[in-house]
Amino acid sequence: MEFLLLAASFAVILSGALLFTNAVEWLGHRLSLGEGAVGSLLAAVGTAMPETLIPIVALIGAEKGAEEVAIGAIVGAPFLLATVAMALVGLSALAYEGRREQGRRLAAHVPTLDRDLGFFLGFFALGLALGWGAPAALRIPVAVLFCVAYGAYVRRTLAGGGATQPEASLKPLALDPGNRSEPPTALVVLQLATGLGAMVGGAHLFVHELLTVAEDIGVEPLVLSLVLAPLATELPEKANSFFWVREGKDSLALGNITGAMAFQATLPVAFGLAFTSWDLDRFAAASMLLGLAGGAVAYWALRLRDQFNAPAIAAWAGLYAVFLALVVTG
Repeated sequence: MEFLLLAASFAVILSGALLFTNAVEWLGHRLSLGEGAVGSLLAAVGTAMPETLIPIVALIGAEKGAEEVAIGAIVGAPFLLATVAMALVGLSALAYEGRREQGRRLAAHVPTLDRDLGFFLGFFALGLALGWGAPAALRIPVAVLFCVAYGAYVRRTLAGGGATQPEASLKPLALDPGNRSEPPTALVVLQLATGLGAMVGGAHLFVHELLTVAEDIGVEPLVLSLVLAPLATELPEKANSFFWVREGKDSLALGNITGAMAFQATLPVAFGLAFTSWDLDRFAAASMLLGLAGGAVAYWALRLRDQFNAPAIAAWAGLYAVFLALVVTG
């Protein structure tokens, strides 16, 4: 039964992703937002909320080890986005190269890509630098700076989000039985909320059943929770980007990931700086270092080489494999 529920939870996540991506495109069109802004703000922040709530809930519960859980959740999410999510999107682009009009070449909004990756690399590196015993008198002002910086990022993204998506490229709204060319805004929002709820609920069920299976087969739950459970909280971003990259909508696919990276490297890190001791253990520090390396590979492959290529995909997968080895041996 646990294995069936595990498979069912994954199916729920994928179904929710289909509803969410379809609705967020219509919402961006209705708000006249560029594709860069739709991917980096609407899609990225919406799908990043589940893992963002984990450290908040952990600290509110104030149970033993809550601070370690909170810090792990804060630094683990952007690390997985910069490694596993990038690798999966790259593999999808190669797998559907014949279906994509641009093949393996990248058709993304360059200013958005530059801004997202620059924000991630700069602020995530600063967060790592403060993880070596920085006093509260320094951490709290920097936390405020992180929040202000993300506000400036949102403003710049809205102002320079690129061209709006043409209506002809939009698929009919899934919940609109009449397939109207202009579905009601209320129906778009309802589908958006339904898709997001399915992804969040499916991810939580995935984590629960994963740990149950671990206990049943005699594997340490801590190992699977450190290695595989975080993947479930990032499944919405991965599923959304898979569907978009398959359709050749690279601005939306990459913006969903890089926008989430920019968000996760600022506001959640600011929360950690302000409300925890921000004392990084070896696993947290390693995940941040490897995440920064993944971001650097993304800049090299996507911005400088302008394509999804096999060496970059291998590098992203290798960075996650290094972390996996550290966790298992540790």
